[in-house]
Amino acid sequence: MTTTTQIPSLGERFNFTQHLLVCNAQRASKTAFIDDQGSLSYGQLDERVRRMAAGLRALHIKREERVLLLMHDCNDWPVSFLGAMYAGIVPVAVNTLLTADDYAYMLEHSRAQAVLVSGALLPTLTAAMTKCDHEVQKVIVSHPVAPLHPAEVEFEAFLQSQTPAPHPAATSPDDPGFWLYSSGSTGRPKGTVHSHANPYWTAELYGKAVLSLQESDLCFSAAKLFFAYGLGNALTFPMSVGATVLLMAERPTPDATFRRWLGKAGGVTDAKESAPVKPTVFFGAPTGFAGMLAHPQLPARSDVALRLVSSAGEALPAELGERFKRHFGVDIVDGIGSTEMLHIFLSNRPDQVRYGTTGWPVPGYEIELRGEDGQPVPDGEPGDLYIHGPSSAMMYWGNRTKTRETFQGGWTKSGDKYVRNADGTFTYSGRSDDMLKVSGIYVSPFEVEATLVQHPNVLEAAVIGVTDIDGLTKTKAFVVLKDGTQASEEDLKAFVKDRLAPYKYPRQIEFIAELPKTATGKIQRFKLREREVASP
Repeated sequence: MTTTTQIPSLGERFNFTQHLLVCNAQRASKTAFIDDQGSLSYGQLDERVRRMAAGLRALHIKREERVLLLMHDCNDWPVSFLGAMYAGIVPVAVNTLLTADDYAYMLEHSRAQAVLVSGALLPTLTAAMTKCDHEVQKVIVSHPVAPLHPAEVEFEAFLQSQTPAPHPAATSPDDPGFWLYSSGSTGRPKGTVHSHANPYWTAELYGKAVLSLQESDLCFSAAKLFFAYGLGNALTFPMSVGATVLLMAERPTPDATFRRWLGKAGGVTDAKESAPVKPTVFFGAPTGFAGMLAHPQLPARSDVALRLVSSAGEALPAELGERFKRHFGVDIVDGIGSTEMLHIFLSNRPDQVRYGTTGWPVPGYEIELRGEDGQPVPDGEPGDLYIHGPSSAMMYWGNRTKTRETFQGGWTKSGDKYVRNADGTFTYSGRSDDMLKVSGIYVSPFEVEATLVQHPNVLEAAVIGVTDIDGLTKTKAFVVLKDGTQASEEDLKAFVKDRLAPYKYPRQIEFIAELPKTATGKIQRFKLREREVASP
């Protein structure tokens, strides 16, 4: 356990958007965000946020009602998110990689009154809206790629039709601020409700106190804004210190990432010198770092301007961090956060890195490792990770059972197992359930298995995580085919990709005669894991 930092009161009235706008009121001409189309100054951001707030209010959306935010990373994203919070309306930021069925569930579950969507994602949203009993009044489309229907309006036209709202909603620190969806081991994703105060605390306790972000930094996050990790990296933290953010709509492939590191994408140039402006801070994940280090066009150390590099989403193998440091001369600061805690609560430090560990508790957070009896375990023994801190979510919307399981008397159960080392660092020891982290995103083995068995030739399936040569987790499916039938590995991969979000498909498939089971017929995944370890 650690000693917690004293947390001051924010008072009776606190609106997180207003807080950020006030912080940057003297930086009106400074660039806040840069995307693939251009830049947005802090002054322009202030005006557009208040126009968005006025526009949402004009739709008669009430305080604490929800709007769905389904948008690729671009300058319109922070305008949408912050504009809704300024009005006391709750943005529900959702993963852009999901299916129409996923969005149909989220529309119904959140009872969203409007949707802010990227033009490229509008067809998927439209398909979702035909599948559910939604309450959407208006769809606001950023960068449309096709003519719009009567219930749809172009983003810029929507903003320019409004007079900026003069005052924020009179919210309190504990009022609902926004939602993020968190995946579960079984069932539907959970609507994780965060307050207006929660992002303030992550910025104060981690962005400032641990990472020491500076006003002069240009921050670039491979993790997208809809992730809790990306939201802090590319909005909350930089805006809290008046830094600039580089946003990227496309997938964070090594090529796309390197172009930004080298200042060769998005028109990122210094207005005075016409020279490329390069990110000084990069936020990534282990899978991305492995792909970059294996790339034949890995930039030279002298070609980049990185002074700080962060990693989260999955445990960072020590070898990856050491290779990155040897090449670029900069450590990767690895940490762990969660959707429920909003950002990182356990982390290495920029000036103190212990590769192979997740570092020390972030001041302001308490950490406990508990055994099956609920009591703390001694150093060196694995235990379930519990966190106590000011950024914990309020609840899972409409899910009292899961809320009680996760949020326990001021403590949040993470679902991860850790070991505390003699030097006070913590080392990842696996999950408490069967959930898998693939490329930093949770994947439920049950969901993949349920999809595989929909194939007419598949009798049974079981999915586990296997470790690749970089020490990262990938999914593997063991499949039992029906008698007299055939199916190829590629056939089944394509079958899953057609029905689930693409990142969920199994990277390996092995056909076997039968699955190991208990006497009551429950699949014994641990035996499959043992089999995988024992195989040459």
